[in-house]
Amino acid sequence: MATENKILILGPTGAIGRHIVWASVKAGNPTYALVRNTPGNINKPKLISAANPETKEELIDNYQSLGVILLEGDINNHETLVKAIKQVDIVICAAGRLLIEDQVKIIKAIKEAGNVKRFFPSEFGLDVDRHDAVDPVKPVFDEKASIRRVIEAEGVPYTYLCCHAFTGYFLRNLAQLNTTDPPRDKVVILGDGNVKGAYVTEADAGTFTIRAANDPNALNKAVHVRLPKNYLTQNEVVSLWEKKIGKTLEKTFVSEKQVLKDIKESSFPNNYLLALYHSQQIKGDAVYEIDPAKDIEASVAYPDVTYTTADEYLNQFV
Repeated sequence: MATENKILILGPTGAIGRHIVWASVKAGNPTYALVRNTPGNINKPKLISAANPETKEELIDNYQSLGVILLEGDINNHETLVKAIKQVDIVICAAGRLLIEDQVKIIKAIKEAGNVKRFFPSEFGLDVDRHDAVDPVKPVFDEKASIRRVIEAEGVPYTYLCCHAFTGYFLRNLAQLNTTDPPRDKVVILGDGNVKGAYVTEADAGTFTIRAANDPNALNKAVHVRLPKNYLTQNEVVSLWEKKIGKTLEKTFVSEKQVLKDIKESSFPNNYLLALYHSQQIKGDAVYEIDPAKDIEASVAYPDVTYTTADEYLNQFV
């Protein structure tokens, strides 16, 4: 596997950005991180903090010890952005949902720099061209899809990374609201629990991102991370957990009509999480056939990657 590509990560201290940095370093790629000279966000939802406990300051110290080249700059500062991009071959954006539309500034900088082999826009969820999601997540997916169209129209070489459901948000609490741990008595299941979903740890998402970055065959394609042992229905996930704790949970199945009502009546972050859960567990947005002309199935393209299974992931909570 070629590792000579110099990789720049934008949003390197975020929930997925940190794992992409670590995966890039591990793969042997010269790794660059664009860092803003601002304090880290301490007001994150509990679920996000539980899944990503490291602070921005701790991450920066860690990156320095690993030999990551830290570049001070900002997506909104065109001059520093172009300067950073000119130093690398591949640009990976891991910016959060509030900065999706700002990626047009990255595309502009990439065009001016003129040296980038590949751009990974901030996706790292379901395939935004294949979904049936509702508000408040639908506008975010629509923004991501619009960025795809700008990339394609501008002729920027790309890879779209579709990794679906992070274990830190979907699996560690069995998709239950207002808790960061799996339930031990009762569990709420959206729909009938029989729709397949795709789970991946944030660390493995980082690994597959870098594998795709170093893979010429992923040029101008979407890479889909739907790992065989992690392609599970919610009923299968609950069953895994029940076997580990030796107990049958009391199950409440919630109709789609009620879920949609709950989404409208909830505030952030619960409305956002419910909409994500609805997308995967009821609408089946991880269930589709890929087109070999424009898609790559990660488990087929990179069969040597040893990933954490859902079963293994849940062991830490027993």
